[in-house]
Amino acid sequence: MRTVLVTGGAGFIGANFLNLLVPREQDVRFINLDKLTYAGNPRSLSFLEGRKNYIFERGDICDSALVSRIFETYNPDWVIHFAAESHVDRSIYGPRDFLKTNVMGTLTLLEACRTAWKSFDGKVFHHVSTDEVYGALGVEGRFTESSSYDPSSPYSASKAGADHLVRAYNRTYGLPVRITNCSNNYGPYQFPEKLIPLMIINARAGKPLPVYGNGDNVRDWLYVLDHCEAIWKVACEGRDGETYNVGGNCEKKNIDVVLTICDLVADATDTDRKKLRELITFVKDRPGHDFRYAVDSSKLQTKLGWRPVETFKTGMAKTISWYMKNDQWVDGIRSGEYRRWVEQHYGN
Repeated sequence: MRTVLVTGGAGFIGANFLNLLVPREQDVRFINLDKLTYAGNPRSLSFLEGRKNYIFERGDICDSALVSRIFETYNPDWVIHFAAESHVDRSIYGPRDFLKTNVMGTLTLLEACRTAWKSFDGKVFHHVSTDEVYGALGVEGRFTESSSYDPSSPYSASKAGADHLVRAYNRTYGLPVRITNCSNNYGPYQFPEKLIPLMIINARAGKPLPVYGNGDNVRDWLYVLDHCEAIWKVACEGRDGETYNVGGNCEKKNIDVVLTICDLVADATDTDRKKLRELITFVKDRPGHDFRYAVDSSKLQTKLGWRPVETFKTGMAKTISWYMKNDQWVDGIRSGEYRRWVEQHYGN
């Protein structure tokens, strides 16, 4: 049985990855190592409780002694590395945590692999990264795997540093690595500080819908389960040392995303569309706000045969439906009740 160590599996993308893969891949044992910071919610993984091929370990990827113990105890063949501080706004006001987790945490994991894996045969270190490492685009063009790095925020700079470390361990030590750089994800279990869940939750509650600047910033949107399938595809079939961009081929202005959410929430709740649109409030733009991201996924599509299944319309409908059916999860996040649950079950 292959053993896969998943870091940050209680976060947004990691939880969707585990909820998708653990039931499906019965011949794989998944070890989830997560610190359970503010954005890590074990209740996102309640579906996996009692599964024989799933084990949860609470811990910090920066703790080298703990990471060494995890390797000694479970002897993982693969590492799928999601764990990261990921919110751009938070990085602007508190960059130190981003550098610690995203760079030093990645280094700790790489060193653990290099030490524990006496043979690299059959081993994989898969680093999950972001398109933000490439900086901003103008009105045309897309990022490719050969695009130059030009990060704009402490968050993207920390992820760029982690990407470079992963490549360096491949080139210096021969560690078998893969890197995926994805566009903006959306879907179930996303923490409400992010644009799409914040707009859904506020629209339902009749609260203001804050939009940076004039809302003209453009992002390429990717449904999270399509991203999870791409990650597993690259881990299973990708080439060592290679980078693969993962995008949804779905560029939208932020304001258009918010307008779509208003209309879909209005239809789902039998509310007047105009009334919800009037909640949109333009706020001062954030520092270093990149104008446009767009990802060219042709390498992943051509070499490995991956393509996104969901359109923005179908993916957004599924996302809104999930948030409307999971009020208890949302309320637990917004009230902080889930943090009390974490401390009761896992201690400080």
